[in-house]
Amino acid sequence: MRERIPAKLSFFLNSLIEVFFFFFSLGKRARKTKVFYLLSFLPVIMALIIKFAQIFYDHHFQGLYIFSNMIMVFYLQFLILILALFFGTSVCSEEMEGKTLTYLTSRPVSKPAILLGKYSAYTFLVVLMTLVGVVFSFLILNVESLLSLSIYKTLLRDAAVLTLGLICYTAFFTFIGTFLKRSIMFGLIFSFGWENVIQYFPGSTQRFAIVHYLKSLLPQLSGGRFSFLLFRLEPTSPGIAIIMLFLITGIFLGLACLFFSLKEYIFED
Repeated sequence: MRERIPAKLSFFLNSLIEVFFFFFSLGKRARKTKVFYLLSFLPVIMALIIKFAQIFYDHHFQGLYIFSNMIMVFYLQFLILILALFFGTSVCSEEMEGKTLTYLTSRPVSKPAILLGKYSAYTFLVVLMTLVGVVFSFLILNVESLLSLSIYKTLLRDAAVLTLGLICYTAFFTFIGTFLKRSIMFGLIFSFGWENVIQYFPGSTQRFAIVHYLKSLLPQLSGGRFSFLLFRLEPTSPGIAIIMLFLITGIFLGLACLFFSLKEYIFED
C-alpha cells in the first residue's frame, strides 16, 4: 500500500509535466498568443513615447515615478486581468469548443493532471509575456540610471507582485471556465466591475478583491509615487497578503479540479 502511493504520485507528476510541456509548446504558437504578446508590449511603446518626449521637449522626470504611476497601473488594472481571463478560461473552454476534451480524457492521465498541467503552462506563458514588457519598459524609462543597483529592487518587487497576480487570477478564471459557458463575459464583469470598484470602498470590504492583496505588497507612500494606484487603500500586512494570494489560488485550483473531474461536459452542435 505504501509503495503504491509514491507510484501514483510519481505517475501524476510525470503526467502533469508532460501536459505542461505539450500545452506550453502549443500555446506559444497559437494565434491568440501572438495577439496578446503584442498587447503586452503596449507599455513598452508608452515608455518609448514618454522617453522621446523627454528628449525632444527637454522635460525632466524620474523614470521610477513614471513606471510606478503609469506602467504599473496599466499592468495591475488592465493587462494581467485580460491575460489571466482569456488564458485561464480557455484551459477548459477551448477543449469544449474544439471538441478535443474526449481525446484528452481518453488518455491514461487523470483529469486533475490535465487541468493543472494546462493551467501551469498557460500561467507560465502569460508570466513570460508580462515580464518581458515590464523589463523593457523599466529599462527604457530608467536608461540614465541603469548603473544604480538600487533601482532594480523596484523592478524585482513589481515583477514579483505581477507574477503573483497572474498566478492567482489565472487560477480563479480557470475555475470559472470549468462550469460557466459564458465565462469571458462573467470574467469581464468581474475584472472591470468588481475588481476595479470594490478596491476603493473603505474598510474590510476591500479584502474581497484580489487586487487588494497585490496592492498591499507595494510600498505605502503618501503622495507622489503610487498615489493613484494606492488611493484609499487600507493595506493588509505583506505576509498575510502573500498567504491570502496563495490560499485563493489553492482554493480555486482545487475547486476547478473537482468540477473538471466530476462534471460531464456535453458538446453542442
